Formats: sequence, structure tokens, C-alpha cells
Amino acid sequence: MDDLWDDITKLSAVCRKAGEHLPDEELKALQVGKVAEEAGEAMHALHGLKGLTTCGDAHDWSEVQNDLVGAVIAALLAMHYIDPEGARTTFEEIFHRRTHRGREAAAAA
Repeated sequence: MDDLWDDITKLSAVCRKAGEHLPDEELKALQVGKVAEEAGEAMHALHGLKGLTTCGDAHDWSEVQNDLVGAVIAALLAMHYIDPEGARTTFEEIFHRRTHRGREAAAAA
């Protein structure tokens, strides 16, 4: 997990540099919006996979996965934008809390 957060920190610095002409709160809001955009692209790829698009695009599961990873990266960047020093700790605390029932169910099985 260290490499992941190291990469997020480096990527955040590059992205912040590109957006240095914008106010900090706007950068945060735009990055949260990027999460939704990436998730929407995953949904579009899934629709294409199931033949539900009118544009004739053919998609496969690898494209869905690619877009899902894009959404995860965007989300981690958004967390880093919001709190550069505490993003990792906050993520770990929320992840632990939100997966509690799943861990209990797995232990009971």
C-alpha cells in the first residue's frame, strides 16, 4: 500500500501544478467530479459490453476494469487534494469501518 500512496502523492503534485491557476477549493471540487466522470466511463463500457449503446462501440471487461481503476485513482487523488497529510489514514479508517460486516461474515463462514 505504501507504493500506491507514494504514487498518489507524486501524481497529486503533478496535477496540482497543472491546476495552480485555480483556487484550491475549485481544484478539490473538480477532482471529486473526475471520480464521477471515470465511474461514468466504466458504466458506458459496461453498456457497450452488453450491446446497449447506440453508437456501435464494442467493449470488453478489460475496458470496464480500466475505467474502474481510473475511478479509484481519481478518488484517491480527491482524498489527497482534500487532506494531503491525512488522506492515507482517513482512507484506512473508513475502509476498515465500511468493510467490518464483510470481514465478520467471512470469519463466520
